Amino acid sequence: MPDRHQQDPKRVAHRWDRVFDALSAEPRRQIVDALMDVPDGGWVQLPDAAATPAVETDPETLRVELQHHHLPLLADGGYVEWERTPFSATRGPRFDEVRIVLEGVYANATDVPDRLVVGCRTLEQQVERTEF
Repeated sequence: MPDRHQQDPKRVAHRWDRVFDALSAEPRRQIVDALMDVPDGGWVQLPDAAATPAVETDPETLRVELQHHHLPLLADGGYVEWERTPFSATRGPRFDEVRIVLEGVYANATDVPDRLVVGCRTLEQQVERTEF
């Protein structure tokens, strides 16, 4: 592990910007969330893993958006690796950078404003777990 005092602050800020950019779209958050639930080296099937269950989306439109926008962005950051055939994704070498952010949000789901929880299946489930 590199010495924390030797990190270039601009580089660190850039990495954070990339993490939040990667998580700024629902299909990308869904992919990261799905990959958190598979064992190391496991793959998720696309476009299913990127779909939001409560929102009806045309699978072919989602497939095109994934191939041309969402997956390249996630792959460029090192967060995922993906294949066209079969259409699937696995964790990339920097997956932990996006995983830790979602885990932090999930761990604090009861503190997240309701307007960000209601309608988000994962956060709703996290809140329900802590209420019992």
